[in-house]
Amino acid sequence: MVRKSSAVGVSGSTRSSVEILLVEDVEHVGQQGDIVRVKPGYARNFLLPQGLATIATDHNKKMVELHKIKVAEVEVSRIKDLKSLADAVSKYSVTIEANAKPDSQLYGSIVAIDISKALKTAGFAVKEKHIKLVGPLKELGMYTVKIQLHSKVETEVKVWVVPTAK
Repeated sequence: MVRKSSAVGVSGSTRSSVEILLVEDVEHVGQQGDIVRVKPGYARNFLLPQGLATIATDHNKKMVELHKIKVAEVEVSRIKDLKSLADAVSKYSVTIEANAKPDSQLYGSIVAIDISKALKTAGFAVKEKHIKLVGPLKELGMYTVKIQLHSKVETEVKVWVVPTAK
């Protein structure tokens, strides 16, 4: 008896591939919301049972498009907020006290977390990962430090490293 098997029984499927909608990011396959073609066995035995994907029906495709529009609107709002934060940070200068030798060399060093803490104390929500230092600051003086809040939002802040008051 010869039997034809349909690939997962989905419209848009062939014997060699099936169209699915990714619910989660899947390494080497795609990002959440992507519609991709994969082997039927991979979809049937791994992606669908693990809840990583769903069948790419017309309804699901429409829902993903609506979701992408909402996410884009939220992202535009977020970038606007980050730009206003970047503008405020660029007008501010951070002063950090550190123990130093008479020749202006610090006993330790100033790193991104120190700058982040100083900015948070001043009321700016800048995380350590946003601060882009080439290396630790090891001398007294004034430095211009880059801050990247988003791939589209960059700014700079002046960092003054001064000796600890005795």
